Amino acid sequence: MTYRFEFRLIARKFLRSLTTSHGNWDIRESIIIRMIDEVGRVGWGEIAPISWFGSETLEQALDFCRQLPNQIADETIFAIPDHLPACQFGFESALEGLGSEGTRGNNQCPMPNAPCPMRYSALLPAKEAALNAWQNLWEQGYRTFKWKIGVDAIAEELKIFDLLINSLPASTKLRLDANGGLSYQEAKLWLENCDKFPEKMEFLEQPLAVKEFEEMLQLSNSYSTAIALDESVATLAQLSAAYQQGWRGIFVIKPAIAGSPSRLRQFCRDYNIDAVYSSVFETAIGRQAALQLAAELSQHNRAVGFGINHWFEEEKDTWLESLWETL
Repeated sequence: MTYRFEFRLIARKFLRSLTTSHGNWDIRESIIIRMIDEVGRVGWGEIAPISWFGSETLEQALDFCRQLPNQIADETIFAIPDHLPACQFGFESALEGLGSEGTRGNNQCPMPNAPCPMRYSALLPAKEAALNAWQNLWEQGYRTFKWKIGVDAIAEELKIFDLLINSLPASTKLRLDANGGLSYQEAKLWLENCDKFPEKMEFLEQPLAVKEFEEMLQLSNSYSTAIALDESVATLAQLSAAYQQGWRGIFVIKPAIAGSPSRLRQFCRDYNIDAVYSSVFETAIGRQAALQLAAELSQHNRAVGFGINHWFEEEKDTWLESLWETL
């Protein structure tokens, strides 16, 4: 079957800079794609790369879209090369969504307290701002929080961590995300402190750089606090490689940059991994497709990392139609 293909580049400003060990992030750019089949059904997809995380660059994704003709076939979509994982996700999602009205609005579970089997983890701001941010999110229904570390001096962050984890209610779960920004000794110090709070600490995410896989494997066997891989398993190829090298801990999967949804489904079903599905700050288009995968594949009842709506202005119901009308 062939489809009429169109795309638009969009940019959204974070309400406040997102600070990680990679630096500050102020603008989220992505590509919205629209495919229309021979009977007029519409499928929407989103290409939302994060090049420093392991996907293609936005420019590479744009170049790929620009070289495509106005009419594309199934064969074109399933032949997208592995070095364009965000493109694979966007085009396959659009194909799967053909005829689905749900892609025109918000995702089916926009709030953590909505009727939905999945629980959501909310992303807190970095540094001491987290101390005043969690209460409002708690009132919205969140019970799992994620806090970025490795962005300030470790002594200062450990002080804030102590205040934060002691202020959180007993039923809370906390995730720490270093984005690969710690040294081995710093990771050990963090894990020693995390082990003091076994009831509240869920895991430490990507403490070391991707190249330090063996060291993270060693740390995972030395402390009671779980370690989750994130940047190390950004794409399907990395996910498979980590599993083959013996990782049986937690995998943080960002569907929008992992690659082909059909192949991701197959991998997760074949190996029944302990996975946490997470956002890449996509719009409602990419979010719905990613949440659909999470709903299908989640096996261990962990909160999904999609509690990020508070980082942007609320999306209007008509934003998608307006995008196509104004460009």
